[in-house]
Amino acid sequence: MLFSFSASAHQRACAWKQQERQSKIDSLPAIYSAPLSLSEEKIHTLSISQLVSQCRSGTIAPSAIMLAYAKKTLVAQKATNCVSDIMFQEALLIPPVANWGPGVDLDAGVNETTRERSLLGVPVSIKDTVNIKGHDSTIGYSSKVGHPSATSSAIVRLLQDAGALVHVKTTVPIGLLAIETVSDVFGCTTNPYNEGHTVGASTGGGGALVACGGSKIEIGTDLAGSVRIPAHFCGIWSLKGSSGRFPTWGTESSMMGLESVPIVTSPMAGNLADLREFWKRVIFSEPWQYDHTCVPLPWKNVDLHDEGRKLKWGVMWEDGTIPPSPACKRALSMVISALKKQGHEVVDFQPPDVFEGLKIGYQLLFSDGGQQLRSALSPGECLNKPSMSILELLNLPKFIKKIFSYFMRSSDPMSSQLYNIMHAKTVVEDRHNVAARDAYRAEWHKKWLEEGLDFVLTVPMSLPAIENGASEKTTLISAGYTFLFSLLDYAAGVIPVTFVDKNLDALPEGFTNSDRYKFFTVVAKGAYSAYDAEKMHGLPLGVQVIGRRLEEEKVLEGMQVIEDALRQQGSVFVNAVNL
Repeated sequence: MLFSFSASAHQRACAWKQQERQSKIDSLPAIYSAPLSLSEEKIHTLSISQLVSQCRSGTIAPSAIMLAYAKKTLVAQKATNCVSDIMFQEALLIPPVANWGPGVDLDAGVNETTRERSLLGVPVSIKDTVNIKGHDSTIGYSSKVGHPSATSSAIVRLLQDAGALVHVKTTVPIGLLAIETVSDVFGCTTNPYNEGHTVGASTGGGGALVACGGSKIEIGTDLAGSVRIPAHFCGIWSLKGSSGRFPTWGTESSMMGLESVPIVTSPMAGNLADLREFWKRVIFSEPWQYDHTCVPLPWKNVDLHDEGRKLKWGVMWEDGTIPPSPACKRALSMVISALKKQGHEVVDFQPPDVFEGLKIGYQLLFSDGGQQLRSALSPGECLNKPSMSILELLNLPKFIKKIFSYFMRSSDPMSSQLYNIMHAKTVVEDRHNVAARDAYRAEWHKKWLEEGLDFVLTVPMSLPAIENGASEKTTLISAGYTFLFSLLDYAAGVIPVTFVDKNLDALPEGFTNSDRYKFFTVVAKGAYSAYDAEKMHGLPLGVQVIGRRLEEEKVLEGMQVIEDALRQQGSVFVNAVNL
């Protein structure tokens, strides 16, 4: 499908894409719109292990699973606008699923590939940017509408060979660098807990879909928190691995070729058991056979309970830019209290200067002066306001920025430094920043070993899910808590802990006149202007759990230790989405 490059062409492309999506929904048989039957409700409660086991034995047909999850998906789409493409029937036509039959995997005569369908019948949704043959990967740009992928990505091929039901693609914001999932191509994706609030970004559609029960697993991507922030906002679980651990080849981005800050494919799930089981089964499928960039590192069984020792957790309370809001700080404090009651050692961790690391990261991320982000825009199409603010800063003449920087040194030191460094880089300057990144990573490595830490704990973001349209106040800098660990290439997971409570989490009366607030940066003051515990009441709150490079199995076990500790003191997070 070709659209000429004009403002009207942009509008036509967006209208065509949304009409295509709606036509696929409207063409479904009436049974897809019916409520879940009792048997479908039971199917929906099954874990990944149970789904695979019962499919293999012939107890449940993949088509029955698909129908149950398709119904949930349509409800989620109606409530949150989280789906970008529909593939319910297509999911059942791949050979490992189409060849299903009662007990077929128990037949000694079938070949090894068929017998090891380790994800048979597991519904998996795919972020818009992850290539599926015959389907668009738009990145939220209208110029990429009507250009279906010629081949499927490594992770999609692995999933389909394993018998997974790849049934939908999910929405993303234009250009991906955002706090909200909004684009002219797909519209606005809203939070399943409160339609007035956002799902986060850029894997926002997947976050909403998993929270609504429309998928067992979402395959997202993470550059600066793109699965971790939606997990925090939507009350689900995620784990961003280190580069090379999870298959990423065949994934599109608005910054193709960026290597200095790794973009990694990452899963999200509706509970920790499913997240761990999915990670394990993907690694057992030898992803390095599908993706040449994957490290051939087999799964390592880690049991921190059986090791019989107490763990040491370092708490990073702030990222040097925006202090955590009362709600997010309370969630982190709940985890700390629970771990201490189980005898674990929890200490305040003073890492190498976080803002210095973030400054390196920002320069690496925008070393091209924002050219890639701009280049895919059609006439009449705009990036989200936080991204536009960055581009406007990058576009200012350097001498103007130097003047601003000079006069802001005292009143706003952080912004002063950003004005001084945010400009397009030469090749030599970019290599200098890569070297600075490596030196910064070395500082973290040394500090981690000196402290003898097992994990670092922090918030995924300083705020709960913000109101739709409020990301202009929070800016992209609010993603610092997640971006930091992408820069370090550490394994980082998010688990939901509790919900915002308007009584417990309100800012103190007169807070904006307090001495503490007066010392806030301009960026922090802007972000706090979007915080309202009354409006945010009932929204999920997560905590970020970080391990070192390639410690995915250990981080998953650390997340389990936290959940067990919280359970011991009677605190269990329960999905409260009501659609």
